[in-house]
Parts: sequence; structure tokens; C-alpha cells
Amino acid sequence: MTTDTTTETTATAGGERHAFEAEVSRLLHLMVHAVYSNKDIFLRELISNAADACEKLRYLSLSEPGLLPPGHDGFRIEIAADAAKNTLTISDNGIGMSREEMKDNLGTIARSGTRAFLDQLADKGGEQKQGQALIGQFGVGFYSAFMVADRVRVVSRKAGSEEAFAWVSDGKGTFELSPADLAEAPAAGTRVTLELSADAATYAEEATIERIVREYSAHVPVPIRLAAADGEARELADGAALWVKPKASVTPEEYKEFYGHVGGLWDDPALTIHYRAEGRHEYSVLLFVPSQKPFDLFDPDRRGRIRLYVRRVFIADDAAILPAWLRFVRGVVDSEDLPLNLSREMLQQNPVLEQIGKGVTNRVLAELGKLADNDAEAYAKVWDAFGAVIKEGLYEAPERRDEIYKVARFQTTGHDGWRSLGAYVAAMKENQTAIYYALGESRAAVLASPQLEGYVARGLEVLVLTDPVDAFWVRTALGYEGKPFKSISQGAADLDLIPLPAAAEQPDGDTDVGPLAVALKAALGDKVAAVRASARLATSAVCLVASDYGLDRRTEKLMARGTGGAPSSAVLEINPRHELIRALAKVEAERGETAVADAAVLLYGQARILDGEAPEDPADFAARLGRLMQAGLG
Repeated sequence: MTTDTTTETTATAGGERHAFEAEVSRLLHLMVHAVYSNKDIFLRELISNAADACEKLRYLSLSEPGLLPPGHDGFRIEIAADAAKNTLTISDNGIGMSREEMKDNLGTIARSGTRAFLDQLADKGGEQKQGQALIGQFGVGFYSAFMVADRVRVVSRKAGSEEAFAWVSDGKGTFELSPADLAEAPAAGTRVTLELSADAATYAEEATIERIVREYSAHVPVPIRLAAADGEARELADGAALWVKPKASVTPEEYKEFYGHVGGLWDDPALTIHYRAEGRHEYSVLLFVPSQKPFDLFDPDRRGRIRLYVRRVFIADDAAILPAWLRFVRGVVDSEDLPLNLSREMLQQNPVLEQIGKGVTNRVLAELGKLADNDAEAYAKVWDAFGAVIKEGLYEAPERRDEIYKVARFQTTGHDGWRSLGAYVAAMKENQTAIYYALGESRAAVLASPQLEGYVARGLEVLVLTDPVDAFWVRTALGYEGKPFKSISQGAADLDLIPLPAAAEQPDGDTDVGPLAVALKAALGDKVAAVRASARLATSAVCLVASDYGLDRRTEKLMARGTGGAPSSAVLEINPRHELIRALAKVEAERGETAVADAAVLLYGQARILDGEAPEDPADFAARLGRLMQAGLG
């Protein structure tokens, strides 16, 4: 999806002046005035962009060597500072940009995601760390240059092109785009020159630049050089790939820096996975599990963010190495076996990459399991953030269900916090034959459900499932350790072998409500599939449940919303121990079916309300309730 990048174009002497989108102008103002207290991050963003440009050209030149200009002696990023002129320049010899690419990439932000980004930015206010995360996740780092610059000039030449263009803006509403003199343009690549503001003069000092590069960009896979005042070029980073280094030689600080570079995130990673696989296929892996949700976690495309390299040559930044249900993982996989001319089309069908994907997925699940076993508190935070995504695997990857079950955690009625299925099964009651679950929009809604009463009264633990994906995976789940999953709102409750405690029993036992059930069904007709006595109710008079072979009530509602249809008729269960049901059974026995007709509609309406829905006919429900109240007062 694309959007118009400008709202106004005006001819100038050397080119055209364009107006930023209104949203872009608003964003620039917020970035400069509201997001950052530490402005160092702008240099990291510009270096990351330059490194990505070099990697793209490195890849394309494998199949098109002519893209590399004559005399090309390796990819690099060069930084030059001029304290006298108060300028800072970041140059690369990467892929470069055409005129249209400069207009699109520098004249608009995050394309269709701009408004969402702005909403998030406004919500976060001036929180520095949150602001940094927002910038990284929405790909708008270039604009951070305006935090320190009164004016930014970009000169770029697309690799293989005979034309170069200049983009100039003060970030206050417009930008100019014009042809650039080839003499001032790189042979290929981009040069960004910042005319620093008075309060940002320190960024033209070599010591400041060295500090920032070492702190934020020391491990980008492209060498970084600083053009010193004495005319010598000093190397600040050697471009050595962190992922090929031995794990023991990498410090936590280096991992954190690289995580920021490759993941575009600013939280501390909850888990770092670094290893080299040898054997049939050889590859290096450096992956990170974030500790906070990225903003694209529930993007409809569900794309991964794993960078694929082949012998340290960048191939793709969104390779489908991990399944979609592990898309929150960030990092790098570098293969020794894949061909360097691997195309995006071949990526989807390459058997070697498929085997690598299986191996990496196995390792990620194993490391998540270790974290869960060794640090339950840290793992609880990971599951809080990504549990809903991991559970997609229970539906999409049935062959991995047992592995996912081991790392899955659930809220239950019997415990606070997260609970494993292993712990649930170990605590099952005598004669309990199934793992019970309840679907709902929230924990509070589930705990208020009348269908839950009989289970709680018997001390049975019930899984509380509130993520939308839960309604789908439980339908196909065969069970865990021989115990099937069973909804508390579907079919007959198999609770007869687990008696109520004595305190919950009525002194004279259950009432025979068979005739009353027949009378209620006759009054309600097709509104309900059946009326029967309930073993699952403890304190409520009625509830609605799905039939034995129907969908769970929550699942059926979700599917009905998607198709625009209506759920099928439910079963009305009545509580033979409830005083109201006892009284109605007595009335029916003495006066016949017609005496409970109004009560039938009211009980059905009450059951719908308890199920989170309005009575089918609110006006009729209110009229019948009014008549009943009037009769009671007469």
C-alpha cells in the first residue's frame, strides 16, 4: 500500500519544493520536542541506514557485478566532522537512491503506518525509552537527524545510474529535491550532511562521535571510519560480524548493542540465543527474544524479522526461517551452505533453508523451555508478551504441539499467575478425566460465568482462556498426557464421579425437574435445543451451554461474528438444587405447563444475560418481568 507523499509541489530554480504530509510535519515536531532527552540515537539510526544500503548492494552485485562502480574497494561507512562549520557528514557506498526513491523514502514516513505511529508517540508523551522503541519499530530513524540539525542535505546516486539527486530540508514543513552535480555525488551511495544546531555543536567533535559509535554501532556488519582533523582516517568499527565470534568472547553490552541494531528495539532482550550448528548443514545463529511487544506483533502479514546471510553476505531481512508463531524473535542466521545467488522466490522452496528453519525452531523452543525451568519470573514476562502468538503454533503446527505444550502457560481458576499443563495434570482431582477450560473475553468474565460454578464448587481447576486464538487451537487439540481438553460450556458436564462437598448439598437432595424441563422446552420451542438438569451449576438457577457435538459457546459466537450468521440453538440447563427451580417445579406439578410459560422466557433471558448477551426480545422480556413483579406485589 502506498500513499501520496506530498500535498504540494512548487518549482524552484534547481528543482522542486515539496510540502511534507501534515502527519510528517507533526511527527518531526514531536520528535524534536517531546521524545528524546538523549539525542545521541540519531547517529545510530543514520549508521544503521547506511549499513543496510551497503548490504543491499553487496547482495545485488552478486548477480549484477556491473552495479559496483570502477575502483570499488569494499563497503564502508565514513563519518566526517567539521567543528569550524558545525557540520557532520555520514557517507556510504551502498545501493543509493533514485529521485523517486528519495521523494518516497525521505518525504513520507512509515507509509500506511504513519497515523498509528503518531498515536503511539502521543500516548507515550516524553518518555525517552518508549520514544526510542517507537522510532526503531516504525522505521523512521532518518528523521531523528532533525533533533540535532537545523538543516539536512542528502546527496545520493543509485548504483548503476548516471544521475544523482539532492534532497534538502529544515524539517519544518517542506523539502527541496533537485539534480546534483555528479562531481559532488558519490560513485554510488548516499551522503547525509547535517548542519548542526547551536546546542548540538558537540556532535561535530571527534570524541563524541567515537563514544556514540562504540556505544551503539560497534557491531554493524560494515566497517566505520572517521575522517580525523589531521587528514587521517581512523577505524571506529571493523565490520566484524558478532554472530561468528565465539559466545564466550562476547560481552552482555555487545549483545545489547547488536540487539538494538538488528532488532530496531530498545528494551533489554529477555533471552539471547547464540550458537553455531555443525554437521549436515553449517550455520551461525544469533537471536534475541524481546522483553516487550513490538508494535508490529499482530500485523496481518505476520512477517518474521530474521536477517538471512550467506557466508556473511546479506540476503534478506525478513526470511521465513522461523514460523509465523515465533515472529517476535529478532536476529541473524548466517548459512555456509546456501548459494549466494539465492533469490526471494528460491527462499520459499529451498530444502536447505527448510532444514535450517527446523533446527533453529527446535533450538528456540528448547531455550524457552530452559528459561521457563530456570527462571520462572523472567519467563512469565516473556509469556505475558508473546504467549498469544506462541499459541498460534498449537493450531498451525500440530506436529509441534507437544513441544509447545511444554512451554505454554495458562491462567487458571485455582492459582494466581501462570500455570503449566504439567502442573495442572499433576494436581488433577481423583476421578477427573479431562483438562477443563473456559473461553471468555477476560478473566473477570470467565470467573463470573455460571457454567464455572459446579467446577469451582468441586475444587476443580479450570484453564482460563481469553486470547482469540484459544477458541481455535482447543478445537483441534487431542489432549495432553492422555487427558482430553473439555470446555465447561459444551456438552453434558461429566461431574457425577466428583461429588459436591457436603456443605454444597441441599439437605433433601436434588428435586426431580424432569417434568419442568419438558414444560420449559415446550414454552421456548426452537429457541433452545433442549432443557435439562445441570450438574455444572452451584449457585445460579440457569445457564446456556453448547450441545454435545456442537462448538463451544465462545467459539460459535466468534465464528458467527465473522460470517454474519447467528449461533445455533443452545441447551438451557437448570439447577435442580436452586430454590427458584424447586419452586417452579412445584408450580408446574400443581398447575401444569401454562403456569410456567412466562417463567420460561424469563429464565431463558436471564441465561442469555449471564452469557454476555441481551434477551432475544428485550421488550417482551421486560413486559413479562413487569407482570411477574406486579403479581408478586398483588
